[in-house]
Amino acid sequence: MAGSAGSAQAPPGQRRVLAALALAQFICSFAGSNMNVMINDISRDLDTTVQGVQVAITVFLLVMAALMIPGGKLTDRYGRKRCFVTGLVVYAVGALLSAAAPGLGVLILGNSILEGIGTALLIPPVYILTTLLYPDLTSRARAFGIIMALGGIGAAAGPLIGGLITTGISWRAAFVFQALVIAVIVWLSRHIEDPLPPDPDRSFDTTGAVLSAVGLVLVVMGILAADNNIWLTIVLIGLGVFVLAWFLRSMGAKERAGQEPLLSLGLFRNRTSNLGLVTQNVQWLILMGTSFTVAAYLQVVRGYDAIQTGVIFTAATLGLLLTSLSAERLARRYPQRTLIMTGFVASVAGVAVLVALAGSFSSAWAFVPGLVLIGLGLGVMLTPSVNVVQSSFPEERQGEISGLSRSVSNLGSSFGTAIAGTILVSGLSKGAYAAAMITLGVIGLGGLAAAALLPRTPDATAPAGDTPASTPRKRT
Repeated sequence: MAGSAGSAQAPPGQRRVLAALALAQFICSFAGSNMNVMINDISRDLDTTVQGVQVAITVFLLVMAALMIPGGKLTDRYGRKRCFVTGLVVYAVGALLSAAAPGLGVLILGNSILEGIGTALLIPPVYILTTLLYPDLTSRARAFGIIMALGGIGAAAGPLIGGLITTGISWRAAFVFQALVIAVIVWLSRHIEDPLPPDPDRSFDTTGAVLSAVGLVLVVMGILAADNNIWLTIVLIGLGVFVLAWFLRSMGAKERAGQEPLLSLGLFRNRTSNLGLVTQNVQWLILMGTSFTVAAYLQVVRGYDAIQTGVIFTAATLGLLLTSLSAERLARRYPQRTLIMTGFVASVAGVAVLVALAGSFSSAWAFVPGLVLIGLGLGVMLTPSVNVVQSSFPEERQGEISGLSRSVSNLGSSFGTAIAGTILVSGLSKGAYAAAMITLGVIGLGGLAAAALLPRTPDATAPAGDTPASTPRKRT
């Protein structure tokens, strides 16, 4: 009889395990944002355009979102540690290939494809292992707080770190830096012990994996095409919605036939989890959309270099770090719903302040108050949103919900970059910048509305008919 999440003992070197998981989230988030300050350097070196670099950034985020559900499902069959380490190796190969890229095509292969695949394999185990190893709400909040803090820092400080490396050495060295961090994570992962044994006989729904990936790709590519051809956008998004509907219908048919689908439709019957997923999507949309919009504006319109751009983003990083690392204390004092709503209010207010001050003053300091507010808001709500979703399901469904949760979050990152980037490349001016940020703020209000519908009490997070992940449950 395998130990449950509730009874699992902390493995030796648990701090090193948490460090490995947190660093993994850091480097993947870093990869999604550090290229924002390399736009000019990469486009000049590889003889491409701003749009070309935007495509590389968006494809990386898209590959993560498209493959995260299959990646989460594979953990049940091959084990969480094996998928984690395999993902790290694939990621490292992609980083080194990107560092040596002679052109945009190879950069997309290394950064967008291989790093995206590696991330889709290694990120679901991060959230599954954390949920299983930390059974109660406050300890899990602390662990997720550290992981989300590192993830948020990777996304928010990516421009600064990437800017320092790019200016001091070259943009290629930033990918070597990623490979070195991966080596450290692999070394730390020696201490990871999988709380649940893998099930080699577990089936894998290849058809479902293909349908889900194709549908997501079509939707995001449709958004990217908006600045060139609105009819192409309509066609691509329409096809994407059709394929995703086909995917969901296929999942339902497999369940009725007694087969195991890639994704159980029962996951979507939990209202609390559904609302939590919406908040996750919008949070990462705001974070990555803001990162891309502000970085592109500062470099292309105001002519700032990579370091100057990265230094400005330090404001968001500090705000996010301050509130993320307080996740355990905040979880003990306030309901998760309150924290998520507060985060959205602060983030939307930050967007408004950013647009108002940046449009009125030419100084770089005009960006600081808004970015601080956005960082504080995101740091407050990233951890409780993850906790709401993960804690809504028992341990045997953690592979599915972790894959779905990370897919939804990374899809938000893709949407943020695609939507904001599409508005920006239509005319890189103060007007386009303001329009992109206002769009992100309006979407943030939608996230606030979803958060307001969350249950007021923690007990309401448990799905009907399921045992919460925070409740001990024996497995035979």
